[in-house]
Amino acid sequence: MALTSEPATPRFRSGAGRLCLDFMRTLRLRGTAGATEELATARDLADWVAQLGPYPADVVVPVPAASVLVRARELREAVHTLLTSARENGGAVSCPEAERALLNTVAAGATPVPRLDQTGSAVYGSEDQVAALLADVARDAITLATSPALAQVRACSGPDCAAWFLDTSRPGNRRWCSMETCGNKSKKSTWRTKQGAVPGS
Repeated sequence: MALTSEPATPRFRSGAGRLCLDFMRTLRLRGTAGATEELATARDLADWVAQLGPYPADVVVPVPAASVLVRARELREAVHTLLTSARENGGAVSCPEAERALLNTVAAGATPVPRLDQTGSAVYGSEDQVAALLADVARDAITLATSPALAQVRACSGPDCAAWFLDTSRPGNRRWCSMETCGNKSKKSTWRTKQGAVPGS
């Protein structure tokens, strides 16, 4: 029997505001000694697609071949390179050729297709759920890197977090990837510091 995904409980971070940024988060604490690979196996990739993809909850996402996992990780790093280049080095034109070629190739693939069901709802499907969502990731990254929305991309201020997110707050000064995680940790840390301060010091 073919292996399938088992997304019983959401375990991947989401809520970055863009699919490509959520995909980047699968390498936790990027650039630090505590960096952790969340897509360690092909089953992890299938579970990520099942959790963050647009597919109905009852759709089973087959576990892809190991080569697809390698490709997905390469795409994730290409997304990071593109967005870093676009933010820091004068625009998307500064993205290296190899990463640009990979992004363009993946983005050219078929994406999840909506159909209108009998209840009047849009239901998404694909012959290859993993490949289709990776195509969506690549398209989203290219679109973000070449749009004014790029200026809204922020890095979380949490000392133990390196996640990027899209700041859509009205004042545009959001600091945390999530108030429930990094925001609360910061508040608790500040409170403990204040409680431990010596009066009059």
